[in-house]
Amino acid sequence: MATPMVAGAAVAAAAIAGRYGILAWQAFKARPRMPRMRKFYEGGFQSAMTRREAALILGVRYKVKEAHRRVMVANHPDAGGSHYLASKINEAKEIMLGKSTRSGSAF
Repeated sequence: MATPMVAGAAVAAAAIAGRYGILAWQAFKARPRMPRMRKFYEGGFQSAMTRREAALILGVRYKVKEAHRRVMVANHPDAGGSHYLASKINEAKEIMLGKSTRSGSAF
């Protein structure tokens, strides 16, 4: 007599847990997308860099040196990053600081 009662309670508990799991999954899928913590420039490069593109690459308008360091640490060639991206990051810093003496990247 006790075995059917235990089996029924186990089935009821599994149904409640399944329902809760489905509701939690639906709430998780319906939540608004949060932007990633690291927002870097995602896009193609122009042949001659402008101040706008430089600001987009570094992600700032002020505190250029700190932003350059942060982006360069993430993309440095010695740490597995691209030489091309490193040259574009350095070019963006030069343009933002007003020290640009060349017309384009090394690539």
